[in-house]
Amino acid sequence: MLKLFCLAGAVLGFIGVAAGSFGAHGLKDMLEANGQAANWETAVRYCLFHAVVLVAMAGLAAAPGASSAGSLLAVAAGCFLAGVLIFSGFLGVLALTGIRILGAIVPIGGVLLLVGWAALAAAIWRLKL
Repeated sequence: MLKLFCLAGAVLGFIGVAAGSFGAHGLKDMLEANGQAANWETAVRYCLFHAVVLVAMAGLAAAPGASSAGSLLAVAAGCFLAGVLIFSGFLGVLALTGIRILGAIVPIGGVLLLVGWAALAAAIWRLKL
């Protein structure tokens, strides 16, 4: 579980930095012309935030007494990963293509992120530190 949290965080961090750089340089003119720069930036920001949280969760899961919260940490990590893929992924595709119907899928990712944060809070509450 620890390795998976760290790996997911590292991969999301890589994707976030690459997408942010690409958006600021290679896609900047197109995103601004289509009025989608803010959507791209939001997608990148959420990806990067949750990348850091996943890596931090690996440290939390390794703490003594964390076994009591292991399943909740796994739920939180799964929700964060799925939520970022849906939220940032579909928002990014929307920004690139302008296909507005994709905006209807983005909130599903947002709900998963919220569930992830709630599960993380519950896990922290259960920790025996």
